[in-house]
Amino acid sequence: MTATSTDDAQTPSAALRARQRPLKDAYKEDPTGALVTSTATARVDQGALTATVPTWAGDVVAGLHPATGGDGSQACSADIVLQALVACAGVTLSSVATAMGIELRSASVTANGTWDARGTLGVDREAPVGLSSVEVLVDVDTDADDDTVAKLLELTERYCVVARTLTAPPPVTVRRA
Repeated sequence: MTATSTDDAQTPSAALRARQRPLKDAYKEDPTGALVTSTATARVDQGALTATVPTWAGDVVAGLHPATGGDGSQACSADIVLQALVACAGVTLSSVATAMGIELRSASVTANGTWDARGTLGVDREAPVGLSSVEVLVDVDTDADDDTVAKLLELTERYCVVARTLTAPPPVTVRRA
């Protein structure tokens, strides 16, 4: 048995590029092929004041936050938005670090969001409804220098679908199905 040379072994960066190359080439050839429709559906239970969202990891039951009359036993929709943000930012961070050849010994992404319950409850028409500020904190343990880490964070923010959606929100229309 012969030892594998380093030329034969593919780096994580090269493996990621090889995985994505056919997709990038196809999307350059046919940009409409890159358009993806994502869908989520919730089953509403008016009696329980909940909405159940089937996910790949199982059902998530969303309910009222304690600040709006809930008991805290169900997921809060604002928390779900932040969870989607950190999930997307984490996957993006990992992918960008891999593409840049940066080894992350460990990494975590935390999002903090602020919202005013008065807006949701209709107490004050001037109070905003929804998250009014979001901060994403990235903690990385790496040997990369500060400039490289700054570039990693810049690209993570640039390519994170959820972060971009929150930064430049698309129009949302609520209508009868």
